[in-house]
Amino acid sequence: MTACAFLPPVPAPLHHPALLRPLHPSASVTDSQPSAAAQRQSVIAASRTIVVKVGTRVLTQADGGLNLTRVEQLAEEIQAIAAAGRRVVLVSSGAVGAGLGLLGLKSRPADLAKLQAVAAVGQTHLIQAYDRTFAKHGRRAAQVLLTLEDVDDRVRYLNVRNTLNSILEFGAIPVVNENDTVSVDELKTTFGDNDRLAAMVTNLIRAPLMIVLSDIEGLYDGDPALKTSRLVSTIERIDEQVLAYVRDRKTGLSKGGMASKLEAARIVTTAGENMIIASGRRTDVLTTLMAGEPIGTLFLAQGKGISPFKRWLGFSAQVRGRIQVDAGAKQAIVEKNRSLLAAGIIGTQGEFQKGDAVALCDSEGTVIARGLTNYASADVERIKGLKSEKIAQVLGRRPYEEVIHRDNLAIVQK
Repeated sequence: MTACAFLPPVPAPLHHPALLRPLHPSASVTDSQPSAAAQRQSVIAASRTIVVKVGTRVLTQADGGLNLTRVEQLAEEIQAIAAAGRRVVLVSSGAVGAGLGLLGLKSRPADLAKLQAVAAVGQTHLIQAYDRTFAKHGRRAAQVLLTLEDVDDRVRYLNVRNTLNSILEFGAIPVVNENDTVSVDELKTTFGDNDRLAAMVTNLIRAPLMIVLSDIEGLYDGDPALKTSRLVSTIERIDEQVLAYVRDRKTGLSKGGMASKLEAARIVTTAGENMIIASGRRTDVLTTLMAGEPIGTLFLAQGKGISPFKRWLGFSAQVRGRIQVDAGAKQAIVEKNRSLLAAGIIGTQGEFQKGDAVALCDSEGTVIARGLTNYASADVERIKGLKSEKIAQVLGRRPYEEVIHRDNLAIVQK
């Protein structure tokens, strides 16, 4: 990308009025916790593997085309992080924007097939843009395109993990994106969005830190357009107070892209890793973050990291149905690490078979865990609410005492 090297750098995003406001120190934090600065320094120092997710608005210009200058600047920063001895995986949007520019289109096509064609054209241009910058430093970009099926199936999931680790061992930078050419959800992607994809990749390779570069500085305690709203520097726990920051006060519905970022943060932190949201339009944003400077919003890990199998089960495997449990069963599973017994089951939703992944919901419908069921939905309906010793009387057999054994349960809501 030598032609872009002479273009002026993108200035810091001073257009956003919230940038000059004071930081909200933290949310859901007790006085006994270490300072926000110390927490951030500790997270950065311990993160030898990092997933960086770059959003479409960071990489595109006002006309929707790809901003090659910004791509090069971010690639330089990523290369510097890798040169310092850290492993970096990049999850990058921007394929559609790149395709629009190459094809001379003024707007996104409404037709799905045409939109997928634009993404296919743009994806090659996007990966080449990153690769040209990395190549200046003797490093290469490796294109990795994923579908939901790649992380749903356990064997394919492990193969993706092995491939990413091998790419990193070669010293290359994996550039991950949704395989838009085979998606069928109007490029909302089968993952929902690239925030969720990045969260799954973070769990896949057990990266201690995920950085989301967006068009906003981080999570605000109110509408970012209002002068009264402040940037929250640290989130200890994603609770109702935090969720309320992105809900419309009149409708109660989540607003904008920040809702998907909070969901990504929930996935990452529940698995025991950390996440930062920061502005991708800020000059040297990654360099500044790696120096431990207090920009953006840091979401802290919830306890110790969980096993690779439970990461797949809890956040990548696609559920085939739901099992609703009572308060006693919820407490036993979440707080005491117990198995799910038939006695604690209220009902089921959907049709599933033995061995399928199912979601466990509390009485209010909130998903608290995922697990591999020992019984099909029809049998669960027949034995729900019964003590284990009664199962054989109803089914004529009792192959398992537990409906879901604790070794096959992954907590997703702490």
